[in-house]
Amino acid sequence: MQCYTRFVAIGDSQTEGVGDPDDSGGLRGWADRFADMLGGEAPEFRYANLAIRGRRAGQIRAEQLEPALAMQPDLTAVLAGLNDLIRPRFDREALLADLAALIEPFRAAGSTVVTFTFPDIGAIAPVVRPLAGRIRQLNADIREMAARYEAVLVDFEPVPVAAHRLLWAQDRLHLSPMGHEMVARAVAEALRVPGADGSWRQPLPPVRQRRGEQVFDELRWATVHMVPWLVRRARGISTGDRVTAKRPQLAPLRGKTEPLRRSVAG
Repeated sequence: MQCYTRFVAIGDSQTEGVGDPDDSGGLRGWADRFADMLGGEAPEFRYANLAIRGRRAGQIRAEQLEPALAMQPDLTAVLAGLNDLIRPRFDREALLADLAALIEPFRAAGSTVVTFTFPDIGAIAPVVRPLAGRIRQLNADIREMAARYEAVLVDFEPVPVAAHRLLWAQDRLHLSPMGHEMVARAVAEALRVPGADGSWRQPLPPVRQRRGEQVFDELRWATVHMVPWLVRRARGISTGDRVTAKRPQLAPLRGKTEPLRRSVAG
């Protein structure tokens, strides 16, 4: 395994850590969890997280790319595209151009880049099943792009557990704490961090619901999460409008935290 000392994560809400609150009113998230795993191996380790919720790939390119490059990371995480994909006016070519622009400069500078495919979102939120074709095509594009730039790919699409309900928050668009831990472990395995393995792929027991419970759950989700999201989109409002990056500069980790154990309780 290569020894990384400067890890920079860029992206949207998933990398910011939405869905994974810490014990101080902030957010943790998979990138923080992975930094904890990686930082223990190198006392000089530094970590920055520029991700901001609601950002589309073009916004990430405009706002986060130059500051991240200036930090000269030897490891960069790029997770973007879902906020583009769920828009009615989805522009695949524009998204691919933005994703390439977010990966290529880091590779040209010698940084290892980690990027990701998306799981079957329709299995998590049935109302978005019509987007399944977009997701499959985008995942194929990301695989090709990762191969072209020799990026490290964490391929979630063929892993059934990645779409398990327990790994997703109530809004079904963001990961739960268990889901963020799963992503951190997947990245650790992909980068061959000592002690990492493929146990994150192990299946979880199904979440069983009666038909009436399923219908009520879908209606509640639509009312509490989907309708407000549609209203914000119609008004041109983003949840990230007044949000700034939580770790805008490379800095040491402030302390180690124990990894979340996978559990089906609670």
